Amino acid sequence: MGDTVTILGLESSCDDTAAAVVRLAGTRPPQILSSIVVGQSDLHEAFGGIVPEIAARAHAEKLDHCVEAALREAAVPLPDIDAIAVTAGPGLIGGLLAGLMCAKGLATATGIPLVGVNHLAGHALTPRLTDRLDFPYLLLLVSGGHCQFLIVRGVDEYIRVGGTIDDAPGEAFDKTARLLDLPLPGGPSVENAAAGGIGDRFDFPRPLLDRSCCNMSFSGLKTALLRARDRLAGERGELTRSDRADLCAGFQAAVTEVLAEKSRRAAAVYGGYHPTAPAFAIAGGVAANRAIRSALEEVAVDAGLRFVAPPVHLCTDNGAMIAWAGLERFRLGLVDDMTLPARPRWPLDRSSGPMLGGGKRGPKA
Repeated sequence: MGDTVTILGLESSCDDTAAAVVRLAGTRPPQILSSIVVGQSDLHEAFGGIVPEIAARAHAEKLDHCVEAALREAAVPLPDIDAIAVTAGPGLIGGLLAGLMCAKGLATATGIPLVGVNHLAGHALTPRLTDRLDFPYLLLLVSGGHCQFLIVRGVDEYIRVGGTIDDAPGEAFDKTARLLDLPLPGGPSVENAAAGGIGDRFDFPRPLLDRSCCNMSFSGLKTALLRARDRLAGERGELTRSDRADLCAGFQAAVTEVLAEKSRRAAAVYGGYHPTAPAFAIAGGVAANRAIRSALEEVAVDAGLRFVAPPVHLCTDNGAMIAWAGLERFRLGLVDDMTLPARPRWPLDRSSGPMLGGGKRGPKA
């Protein structure tokens, strides 16, 4: 393997079809040569959420076009690619299969090595792509389907120190948007509405703050918002624009306070690992929320940790994070063959018990 490694990454685990080309040349910073993301919001809008069958069909139709566009934008012909990285899980099984079939087809036709990537590892390793963090670092992975504190000790070594025991924050944001008739995805809609609201009008709960652990819960917060909405609607017959803004502001303030306080506790646990260059990073779609970013940066400063928050476009699902995670694995000789399976569930910390239950498909997280 030469000093320069160029990876094509494919992502199709949920409702964004993405492809990207990432290059690492010697000791120079990594380069994102291209990043193509095609969303599906318009396809799912009428259903109030993501329809897996529609998402899978859209991935199958768009993946080859995304790959072609990514290679063209990067000015890298396919034969010059050193490996093809693809999300193999966790996620919606139909979307994962679409991505895997595309990647396997390309690998079979060209002889280019195939590298299966855990979608969560893509998020978890993004701070190394953007800020070249050294292991170990503390990570809050906070997205639509996941929320956990991880000590990232290596490319394939993670220690979970806490997480949500029910809804993930991103899921709670989406449910809040649906309850208040705001557009999906819920994260940006709730954040925009909250900007004009009063955060302390409603006394929303801060679940599990009375417990010393790093675990979190957000389902009760969603229920509290539902009851407040119904109470207002019953009193007035409808919600005003200011009502929606205040509900969103109160909800966002509660989520932010829970994440900030639990981050303080996770930072204390992380300190016990005696990192030489201590850092606290955030990743995942909810990490794009400005209020949450600001509160977590304050936590990092108070704890004496370097704070790393990737650019917003690299917090949401994208192919560049998959390409980078694949590059890290490829450099360690971690490649896969055509038996690489799609895994709807695939926890990063395989030594800890599941927080969200299990089943035939394995632990959820």
